[in-house]
Amino acid sequence: MAYNEKDLRNKADSYLRAERQEVFSKEVEAELSQSNWESLYDRFYTSLAFGTAGMRGVIGGGTNRMNSFMVRKVTQGLSDYLNLASKNPSVVIAYDSRRYSDLFANEAALVLAANGISVYLYPNLHPVPMLSFAVRYLQTTAGIVITASHNPAQYNGYKVYWRDGGQVTPPHDYSIAERANAVKPEDIKEMTEQSARSKGLLVPVPEKVDEAYYHASLMSLRRPALVQDSPVTVVYTPLHGSGNIPVQHLLHKVGIRCIVVPEQQEPDGNFPTVPLPNPEHPKAMQMAIALAKKEKADIVLGTDPDADRLGIAIPLDAEKKQYQLLTGNQIATLLVDYLIEADSHKKLAKKPLVVKSLVTTDLVARIVESQGGRCKDVLTGFKYIAEQIADLEGPKGESEYFLFGCEESYGFLTLPQVRDKDAISSALASVEMMSYWATKSLTLQQRLEQIYTTWGYSTEAVFSKDYEGASGKEKMAAIMANLRKLSLGDVLAGAKISSIQDLLDGKQTAFPPSDVLIIRFECGDKLVVRPSGTEPKIKYYLFFTLEGGKREEDELELASRIQRYKAALS
Repeated sequence: MAYNEKDLRNKADSYLRAERQEVFSKEVEAELSQSNWESLYDRFYTSLAFGTAGMRGVIGGGTNRMNSFMVRKVTQGLSDYLNLASKNPSVVIAYDSRRYSDLFANEAALVLAANGISVYLYPNLHPVPMLSFAVRYLQTTAGIVITASHNPAQYNGYKVYWRDGGQVTPPHDYSIAERANAVKPEDIKEMTEQSARSKGLLVPVPEKVDEAYYHASLMSLRRPALVQDSPVTVVYTPLHGSGNIPVQHLLHKVGIRCIVVPEQQEPDGNFPTVPLPNPEHPKAMQMAIALAKKEKADIVLGTDPDADRLGIAIPLDAEKKQYQLLTGNQIATLLVDYLIEADSHKKLAKKPLVVKSLVTTDLVARIVESQGGRCKDVLTGFKYIAEQIADLEGPKGESEYFLFGCEESYGFLTLPQVRDKDAISSALASVEMMSYWATKSLTLQQRLEQIYTTWGYSTEAVFSKDYEGASGKEKMAAIMANLRKLSLGDVLAGAKISSIQDLLDGKQTAFPPSDVLIIRFECGDKLVVRPSGTEPKIKYYLFFTLEGGKREEDELELASRIQRYKAALS
């Protein structure tokens, strides 16, 4: 590829004048001195854009990287919008264990303060759910979390929350993005930390906020006596992230024995013990499961770096020699089954509302509706679940209450005071759930089998394909365009299409416009295709419900069907 060296050098020089942190500017200076145009092109062919809820990218020097300059640039755009949207705006900021998260949090705080915006800054690591809670508790205009969630170690990101505690949604996200992406280096206002603190524009988050979150989590237990001083043993891994202190605090508060994987206890943005800090991946949970076998643990819990995702493993035998990692759909199924069963005994006047993403198993809906509740499907992204909870603060709240929110990608919420995925309080709820079924002489695996017996064996397969680099978006767009050429009656992977829902224009469905296809087949299978909103990949979700027959035979046929779909979609 031929590069416009003059243009790249101009972009690099402009960036170097604006970047205040040598750790990032030296990377660009080194590339310039070596005339490494290919690398410079990747660093400057575009700028990280503020998307629907923030930005995320590889850490490093350049406008297509996460660094101090890009954080300051986006924060100036956010500041401009906040000063238009509110007379006396305020923001609370949290950060996780990723590299430079504390630096980025501080840089964001000082830009906000320079724009006259009051800032609460956590003095140490705090997870996403506690930030969401803090926004509502402190009644700030917005919130920021510096995190790249479960992404590899080379990534970091910047997530923005609105006054309701959920990630920003229209029209705020578009307005913030428009301003943030238009900011020039000379537009960014500056203030020293000493000046910000002396003027009262930068203060620490009060300790009472954490105490209030812990209290709300404990009060959300349906049967608190079950877990109080229970003989249960929990093995837990924070995967070097921000969940360690809050998860241990809650479990110890109720007297649960919690053993943390020592090698993964300390915060470390390099995540040295795992290839990917995501409890969804088996390798990330290997050390926790090994410790569980040694300690004969009753349940294994794992959270990602910003503690919004929860992974669970359960023993398969009485001797606790073998453990099974549950899928996100299995965890959602078990939790909604327990929560709705527990509330059914209260004879509440209101109807329970469960909100799930459209790529989460429909088994959740069947369970909820069988108990007289309502299950609402929303687009992928917990902000859409947060919107449904917010609706209950109006007239809808007179007849319904929020019971549970879930996404198949290990995102769960049992606490309405939080408006994003919450692995902390969900971990506590999971231990309570396990303790309850134990009183019925049932393991979680046995309860899951009972559910399958009632509703059919529901399972799924999720796979994705990455499209990195400058041409990635073009390839993804072409793939989606080809899939949109499919018609009713066409055959894909040997299965005949019975219906196609295209969410792109927002006219045919109840969903907002979104680049999503839902394809159903005459055999009962369902396929959802969705380009990721935060990563350069297309995700494919396959759903199956197997009725009758032997499980072993069903699963052999299922494996064959999955391979046919993968081959057809490659």
